Amino acid sequence: MLLCIFEDYGTEYLRPLTLTRASYMLRAGRRTLLETTRDHFPATGTVLHSRSALAGVTGEETGLPVNRIPDGVDVLFVNGRLVDPEGTVAADIIASAKGGTALAFVTGEDLVAAWIPAGSAGLSVDSDAVTAADVPAGASRISIDCVLVNRLWDLFDHIGASVAADFGELSKGYNIFERPDTKVSEHAILIAGEHIFVAPGAEVRAGAVLDASAGPVIIDKEATIFEHTVIRGPAVIGEHSLVKAGGNVDSSVIGPWCKVAGEIKGSIIQGFSNKAHPGYLGDSVLGSWCNLGADTNTSNLRNDYGAVSLYNETEGAMESSGRVFAGLFMGDHSKCGIDTMFNTGSVIGVCCNLYGAGYQPRYVPSFMWGSPDDRYVDYRFEKAIRVARTVMGRRERSLSATTEELLQRVYAESVRHREDGPRK
Repeated sequence: MLLCIFEDYGTEYLRPLTLTRASYMLRAGRRTLLETTRDHFPATGTVLHSRSALAGVTGEETGLPVNRIPDGVDVLFVNGRLVDPEGTVAADIIASAKGGTALAFVTGEDLVAAWIPAGSAGLSVDSDAVTAADVPAGASRISIDCVLVNRLWDLFDHIGASVAADFGELSKGYNIFERPDTKVSEHAILIAGEHIFVAPGAEVRAGAVLDASAGPVIIDKEATIFEHTVIRGPAVIGEHSLVKAGGNVDSSVIGPWCKVAGEIKGSIIQGFSNKAHPGYLGDSVLGSWCNLGADTNTSNLRNDYGAVSLYNETEGAMESSGRVFAGLFMGDHSKCGIDTMFNTGSVIGVCCNLYGAGYQPRYVPSFMWGSPDDRYVDYRFEKAIRVARTVMGRRERSLSATTEELLQRVYAESVRHREDGPRK
């Protein structure tokens, strides 16, 4: 059986992070949605479907075939927006996905999975979205109870379960109290230590407090927890990431190669981003290669305690999140200067460069430069790319021609949004 993880039209509602990555590259825990799905579905191989504009970047990042399915094999298609940390939905699908009859697993109008046995009419991956309408005629439809990520803030609801599942995978066959090849200071405090995983090469310094009483804490390979920091579970500190002295990370997922400090609560950072100084980040999602200047603060709660609304770029209008807590949603390669303030429900596009006193607009399109006191102008593509190369070089990474081409496309397609300007 071949596993094909696909994108659908729901991806458009996960902007700005899905402007530069496939939906299944998002994370709610240590693993991305892609990694979790692959772990739960036994298959002889995995291929990916993505929007054509992202096919090259997706192939580079995953090393998997993209938008190519060989003939004559059984294929199980699974929606990349599926959140199934414990594998219960996968087990139900696997139990039914067998034999020579095509099946479509749906929730409402969304296609969750499709079983396409060899010899039956195929399911095309030529379009940018795979939907229930693409399933061959005559396929039996099965309604299934599951969760798909419909908006970025949906990821917050799955941090706890995702981190717990990640901890379970990491701790199999591992004596959690031995922690070999790590540097855990005898002056560090580990609360509920049976739920704390410290990977080889990681360091936990004197005075650090790891509290897993409310959920597991994962300190991944080569990560460093500096002196007098507090990590409260469920939490992940990704590979090669640093939590600087005095940092306070609560119920959050910090991806690989990040530097963080200050207070972070209920948030997700994809990876390769910095919040390296004091300031507050709450109920927020940051992409990769972002940088928040010193004392940057995000509001995640309205003064009237009402539901937070955010700008939906796909619909071109504000929409309610239905949540009391929602902060900043920032696309890849965006930066802000010292003392920057973001209001509740702020959406910042890809490659923005923001600075100045006062609250930033609640929506800033991709490739904009400016401050509340100055006008916002186009961030020249050549300059943005030069900065991206420099920033990536600091992590011993390079900007590939494929990624540059994708950013060029985002720049061109966001012209109309920049012409309309930021939204207060």
